[in-house]
Amino acid sequence: MKENPESSESTSQSASESWTVRRILDWTTAHLTKHGSDSPRLDAEVLLAFARNCERIRLYTNYEDEVTEAQRTLMRELVQRRAKSEPVAYLVGKREFFGLDFLVDRNVLVPRPDTETLVMELVDEAQKIASPFILDLCTGSGCIAIATAAHYSKASFLATDISPAALAIATKNAETNRVSDKIRFLQSDCFAGIPADTAFDMIVSNPPYIPDAEIELLEADVRQHEPRLALSGGVDGLDFYRRIIQEAPAYLKEAGTLMLEFSPEQEPALKALFEASGKYTDVRVKADLAGRARVIIGRKLPILK
Repeated sequence: MKENPESSESTSQSASESWTVRRILDWTTAHLTKHGSDSPRLDAEVLLAFARNCERIRLYTNYEDEVTEAQRTLMRELVQRRAKSEPVAYLVGKREFFGLDFLVDRNVLVPRPDTETLVMELVDEAQKIASPFILDLCTGSGCIAIATAAHYSKASFLATDISPAALAIATKNAETNRVSDKIRFLQSDCFAGIPADTAFDMIVSNPPYIPDAEIELLEADVRQHEPRLALSGGVDGLDFYRRIIQEAPAYLKEAGTLMLEFSPEQEPALKALFEASGKYTDVRVKADLAGRARVIIGRKLPILK
């Protein structure tokens, strides 16, 4: 690590100090704060735990341990990259989501805590069905299907994405979380590659929903590093919602459920899309833990006979 002390006295003091876990965490936290991280202490802990190949809790049980030169070298490289806004999850190659570890790289979005609201609702609804068959559109890292399958073993999934690279990551995540037997992955642009006679109990998606003009206004770590293919939702951010809401009923069983994550300000537009389609009933919105509208759920309107 490097310092820029303002006096010879502090230089002498710094030279005599060991680079302990405590000192590196404090220095890194201050450094990342200056470079705009919104969670500098957490970033420092995750990076140092990765550099030391240990759990985060071990940093505090070994707070005064000296960090080896090799670990400091790796930590220095990680901090330099984080200071340039590279996401911590990409730096360490994984992200925890819904109590599970997921491999991530620049081919998939980093799983967000907000999406856990969608998974909780999906698990709740899935448990009402003995052996639900669920379609996960725009699966990305596979976090939605995998987390649900891990918490409700009777559910099975078809998970699709247009990106072969994303599907490769999702397949690995299913293997490491031991649910490969519950999920089949398919390259498809939404419903395009799904046989027309396939019927699902539920369809779920967290599709791209950022308006194209707003992508350049996003935080640097998202704008510069996460895949634009997984962000861009068209001029108003609703392109994928229009397609999914319109086409989903053809792939849903009688009274099947469609469940979509969205950005809170899109709530009125999505309610209008569900209503305008004339294909759903019992439409409701679920808020996330911060009280913001996050998931919209609709049931396929029964066909009158």
